[in-house]
Amino acid sequence: MAKKDAPPRWDRKMQQRLARGEAAALGELYDRFASLVHGLAHRVLGDERAADGITREVFVHVWEHPEAYDPKQGPLRSWVAGLTHRLAVQRLRATETAALTQGDEGSTEELERKVRHASVAARADYIVQSMPTPLRAALELAYFQRRDYRQAAADLSITEDEARRRLRLGLQLLSTAHDTGAPGAPPGYGGAA
Repeated sequence: MAKKDAPPRWDRKMQQRLARGEAAALGELYDRFASLVHGLAHRVLGDERAADGITREVFVHVWEHPEAYDPKQGPLRSWVAGLTHRLAVQRLRATETAALTQGDEGSTEELERKVRHASVAARADYIVQSMPTPLRAALELAYFQRRDYRQAAADLSITEDEARRRLRLGLQLLSTAHDTGAPGAPPGYGGAA
């Protein structure tokens, strides 16, 4: 088993390639993480155009500052997700604050509630996307297709006990979306950002 502080080899190599200015490395990184970045940004902002802008900002930041990623702090995927979350929350706060100063209805408390809600939703999306495929498949059957554990077991060709176990573990992981600094959540992925 690898040491906890040893980052995955791909992450270290990618950072080195980005630091050398390899455009192909940025393309690979984009191919691997663009849907994650865009999805998280969209979840926080609720706006396709704004999510596109955040996606561009994230990859520009990674390209211009590859040294900002510290492999000892965790996987590159988590760092990119945390960066996305931080930038999206900053954009949401700026947009909502501008609306408040222009006299639109609302308050700072409502703004913070929106930010917290968007942060929890984004963390939940990240957790679901990051969980092992067997857990995600069981949760998708239960949630989207309204299957109980018996039906999920039959659909997945597993025992009912295994289906219950997968659903329980998946829900336990998902429940951590409300926790600041939840296990599996990217570093700096707390609600206050």
